[in-house]
Amino acid sequence: MRKEKIGFIGAGQMAEAIARGALEAGLFSAGNMIASDPADARRELFQSLGARATTDNLEVVRACRVIVIAVKPQNLDGLLKEIGPELSAEHLLVSICAGCPTTLFEAASPAPLRVVRAMPNLPMRVRMGATALCAGRHARAEDIALAEEIFSAAGRVVVVEEGMMDAVTALSGSGPAYFYFLVEVMIAAGVREGLSPEVAKALAVQTARGAAEMMATEDVPPEELRRRVTSKAGTTEAAFNTISKLKVREGLFQAIRAAAARARELGRH
Repeated sequence: MRKEKIGFIGAGQMAEAIARGALEAGLFSAGNMIASDPADARRELFQSLGARATTDNLEVVRACRVIVIAVKPQNLDGLLKEIGPELSAEHLLVSICAGCPTTLFEAASPAPLRVVRAMPNLPMRVRMGATALCAGRHARAEDIALAEEIFSAAGRVVVVEEGMMDAVTALSGSGPAYFYFLVEVMIAAGVREGLSPEVAKALAVQTARGAAEMMATEDVPPEELRRRVTSKAGTTEAAFNTISKLKVREGLFQAIRAAAARARELGRH
């Protein structure tokens, strides 16, 4: 278990998932964890984990050398103006703010601020997250290693160049929503075909879970797995003929490109 304290500025669902993973993996003790948030319910949640909670962001900065920045991107400028004067080269900032480059944080302090940018996703809540990390100019190898430890406690971690982070945001950051949407449509279609909502949901969710597990455990590309399900002149082929006719594939490409463009836009602002 690490001796240093870890702080969270912003105590929303992603911060909670990161904190729970780190606690359950024994990386940090609850007594060495502090979170700041304006919402009573979120502070109470962290207190229920055994952590300290406050409304004062500067209290977190002064108490901790490792700080997870988990605020909405549109609130970041105000936060950095508030905490910037208190930040030093001794701090490690781990940002999960979508679209926000490491240079934005580095500019907040005259010190050579150590920053690791992370893009996790919501399945961290069930220890099945996907997180990409990249290092800022002053981040050390041990900073990336610590961030890998923290996020690996709740899923899989990859390290990429910062130029790839907007693509990561669009693919895996927003990706669970695309997957949920597909399952949502499958359930609705099953109900239209006469299944009860309960049966349709049970079948769709288990189908999605099993398909994902096969992709994760079998060394076979997803397109090959899809081909194995698609018999000539069968039901799956009929489905994909319609998918092709409606240009669903191209629509999804455009959707992910729109998400990446929005991530870049957030970074510029």
